Amino acid sequence: MTTFDDSEHAELVFDKDGVRLTVEDAVATVTLTNPAKRNAQSPALWRALTEAGRSLPGNVRIVVLRGEGKSFSAGLDRQAFTPEGFDGEPSFLEMARGSEADLDALIAEYQEAFTWWRRSDIVSIAAVQGHAIGAGFQLALACDLRIVADDVQFAMRETSLGLVPDLTGTHPLVSLVGYARALEICATGRFVHAEEAERIGLANVAVPAAELGAAVRDLSAALLAAPRSAVIETKALLQGASGRSYEDQRTAERAAQARRLRDLAGLGE
Repeated sequence: MTTFDDSEHAELVFDKDGVRLTVEDAVATVTLTNPAKRNAQSPALWRALTEAGRSLPGNVRIVVLRGEGKSFSAGLDRQAFTPEGFDGEPSFLEMARGSEADLDALIAEYQEAFTWWRRSDIVSIAAVQGHAIGAGFQLALACDLRIVADDVQFAMRETSLGLVPDLTGTHPLVSLVGYARALEICATGRFVHAEEAERIGLANVAVPAAELGAAVRDLSAALLAAPRSAVIETKALLQGASGRSYEDQRTAERAAQARRLRDLAGLGE
């Protein structure tokens, strides 16, 4: 079992609905805390994840996402597919009977739990062990970087259930592995293990499970070594590169560098 030792110096921000947020200096850790259910996801958990993003102190530069227990997240809690659904929540069957506008708004609300991890002012790292299936796979994909244990098992099972991946995972998946491989992974629902994940770009690095926590700490320290403003500008350049032409990217680079030079010279706005 992969374990992470929470520092005694970390400040607890909140702990509810299967999500715990702690902060130590410039590093925040978001932990999925229901290992008995392999950190299965629910609307309440998604709202807690959204709150975590809104609760980050301004000095946070790195956000680590992890799951307690043997699995990162086994995906959507199957209770969502039962007629009764979750207490106080519309079941999927009820959702299907609503208007298209209501259904769109509800899915958009759920997606908010997955969108903030790529904010320009932070770098997010998913530490992934064991199962990362469906919504769990998409949550790992929501982060900027992924460090995986050698027992990791990624799978996108939505298509196998007659659904589609709708929690923001399709864009980063295609960006990381290309259209053809992304289609094959989603349409077959097969497992992607650690060696393949690292080889095709899903994972930045794969390590033995016992070393996962140390690898995340080492990467966090390396990311914190560079000035925050330079990391923010660089991240913005890289995020926008796929949507720009070569010439437009050159222009963006010049503008970003001019801002950095003015800041270094004490001439920033």
